[in-house]
Amino acid sequence: MSGASNLTIGLPFQALRLALSRFAAKNGLVMSSHVAMSLMLALFPFMLFTVGLAGTLSQDYVTEELIELMFGAWPEEVADPIVAELRAVLQGAGSGVITVGGLLAVYFASNGVDAVRVAMTRAYHDVDTRPFWRARLLCIALVIGGGAAILAIAAVEVVLPIYTRLVSEKTAVNASEWLSVERIRWTFTVAIPVIMVIGAHLILPPVRHRLAQVLPGVALTLFLWAAGGWAFSVYISSFATYSTTYAGLAGAMAALIYLYLSAAMLILGAEYNGALMDLRDKRSGAGTV
Repeated sequence: MSGASNLTIGLPFQALRLALSRFAAKNGLVMSSHVAMSLMLALFPFMLFTVGLAGTLSQDYVTEELIELMFGAWPEEVADPIVAELRAVLQGAGSGVITVGGLLAVYFASNGVDAVRVAMTRAYHDVDTRPFWRARLLCIALVIGGGAAILAIAAVEVVLPIYTRLVSEKTAVNASEWLSVERIRWTFTVAIPVIMVIGAHLILPPVRHRLAQVLPGVALTLFLWAAGGWAFSVYISSFATYSTTYAGLAGAMAALIYLYLSAAMLILGAEYNGALMDLRDKRSGAGTV
């Protein structure tokens, strides 16, 4: 009993060591750079399209809410330069943002999702037999669904103050105290990265894994993101000299490096899940012999 218990306790550490070994053997850092560059090329057009569309539909009423929602989980030192450029482009943007430019933004954003799909497939040791058009349609559908979800969340943040005021006027309950915009926004800011990571593990690989199988890697990635985001913000604010090295490109370079580290943590989480599955299969097979 104690031997089996020791094996169970030691399994996560063995899986982490195996995951790190596989990550290095499969050039995980190189794949992370590919994912980061693809996401960087996809991120700005997608956000420009989503925020521009929302601003057009709402007469710019929800623009700030959307920007805060999209970049709320990013370190301020990384997000601020991108947000400044996003606002500058939106001020001079015309209808092209939501017409031909919008179609191109969706396609470029699907490239970023497809890069994550390839990385997750490699990490899980799966073989993707889906044709190109089917995988690309999946990525485009996820981009459109993600944009629609962000717009819906922004709409909730706009409607919520009106609803809480009406409830407070008609009842004795002060709804604004427990259902405030700040609290809801913080909840969404935390929930969006969690949903994105879980979706990357459950939807993108060609083999459908159970939720219980992917949760360890999801937890590892989210923990590394939180710790890494804090450490990176401290590094940017205290030690980095991007402004002197890259001049006007300092903000873009900081964002690219941040995405690079985030991609590495996401791939490592998938490698961790794959290692856990393999070790458990090996032990269960040895136990039945």
